[in-house]
This record gives sequence, structure tokens and C-alpha cells, in this order.
Amino acid sequence: MEATERRAVAADGVREAEGAVRDAVREAEDAVARLKEGLAKVGVTLPSLRVDPVSCAGNEPTPLVDLGRCNIDTALRLCEVLAEKGSGHGG
Repeated sequence: MEATERRAVAADGVREAEGAVRDAVREAEDAVARLKEGLAKVGVTLPSLRVDPVSCAGNEPTPLVDLGRCNIDTALRLCEVLAEKGSGHGG
């Protein structure tokens, strides 16, 4: 295999890896959007909810959803919602 062929094969591999990274990040962003929407419907806002950028780095990224920090009132509201769902109330 000549040098130009090796470079072409390497470039294809890079493009493929970049596409996989974009797909993984897009999936994580979609999950964050759905989670924000679902939480908003039950009156809960997690202001720091986002895709963790550090988890998207590297050759084989594994995006994580960072639920972030919230105040005590938000944490208690989330507990209420979970308790209602757990007991069969609240839809």
C-alpha cells in the first residue's frame, strides 16, 4: 500500500470516528432535551442539566448526562414527584 493510500484509509477512519462522536453527542443532547421537557411537565427544573462535555472527549466518547446542581426546594420537589409516581398517583 502506498503512502497516499494509507493516508486516504486513515482519513476515512477519522471521518468515521468523528461521525460516531457526533451521533453519540446528538443522542445525549436529545436525552437531555427530553428529560428537561419531562421534568418541566411536573414542575421541576434542574438548571445545570446538560451533556457533560468532558465525557464527550477522547477517541471513544461515552457522553454522560450531568444532572447538575439544584437547590433544596428543587430536590424536595423532585422527591415529591418521585413519591407520587411510586405510589401510583400523578398520572
